[in-house]
Amino acid sequence: MSLIKAKGYNIEIGTGIFKAISSFLSKNKYSLHFIICDENTIQFCLPKLITSCPGLKDAEIIELESGEASKSLEFSAHIWQTLIENNADKNSLIINLGGGVVSDLGGFCASTYKRGIDFINIPTSLLAMADASVGGKTGIDFAGLKNSIGTFTQPKAVFIYPDFLKTLPPRHHKNGLAEIFKIALISDKILWTRLKDLKPYNEEQLIAKSVTLKNKIVSKDPLDKGIRKLLNFGHTIGHAVESLLLGTANELLHGEAIIIGLIIESHISFQKKLISKKEFEEIFVSLKNTFGPEKIDVLEFSAIIELLKNDKKTTKNKLRFALVAKIGSGKFDVEVTEAQIKKAIDLYNTSA
Repeated sequence: MSLIKAKGYNIEIGTGIFKAISSFLSKNKYSLHFIICDENTIQFCLPKLITSCPGLKDAEIIELESGEASKSLEFSAHIWQTLIENNADKNSLIINLGGGVVSDLGGFCASTYKRGIDFINIPTSLLAMADASVGGKTGIDFAGLKNSIGTFTQPKAVFIYPDFLKTLPPRHHKNGLAEIFKIALISDKILWTRLKDLKPYNEEQLIAKSVTLKNKIVSKDPLDKGIRKLLNFGHTIGHAVESLLLGTANELLHGEAIIIGLIIESHISFQKKLISKKEFEEIFVSLKNTFGPEKIDVLEFSAIIELLKNDKKTTKNKLRFALVAKIGSGKFDVEVTEAQIKKAIDLYNTSA
């Protein structure tokens, strides 16, 4: 078992996690329990949770459709309505059993219902285990924009059971691995070297390492005013690409869009002389060989720029990015021009 102390809560990782969950529930004596799942976690993960934690046998199950489309006001209203119909009070608990969509949406609904009730995250995807379930960002998509409405609200605990990863198809495993490559690029050169050279890590070690690196940054800046902005590396372009393709035949998983963002933004880092040509080529080759991102015909410059103008990091129409500054470190609030973005996108489109 691994224990990581975050600001105001613990992150516990290991195969014996269900005893820790039962202990948490027994200690806090919540009036009602609500478990948010999707159709996959309700089938593959919920039975293990319920049988291992008898205190949850009477929990109300709220089922969502899997996928980014569920991060909406419509599904938020469904959750709030269910809470109201079941007389959820301030002493109720929401348990987010799922991937990044479930933790983002469930955390948002918990943080706004009756001005805030407790929630815990039990992530079931590598993306959620290594990144999304930790850090206190909650949110939904609105008006075609990723995470445009949300809160900073920390969970009461995060419990990570690595064996849930055995239920994932390979595509979803790579989806989560993208965020681990990102955190390595901006904060840990040794981890990056092991990842790019495909040196073995067992899953619990890899998750614990990623969470530790993220937690170290978030603890210094929980409200995203300074150094936490480094975690946006790859996400400015990545979120725009993800939003652009949402609902289309070419729709991408979050991590798949982030890999495209990491490649394009690494080239911007090279243009800004933050990394050398050799470092850019190392990043590009490693990401391409590991993830195999394909050229996307609808990766249109003008559409991406329009989305970037609504990005939360954009101020006074000036586009600001978090970029890699030598492998293993980063720089945030870097002003980037449309010409630099176009040059990087053109390179991606001709090289992918």
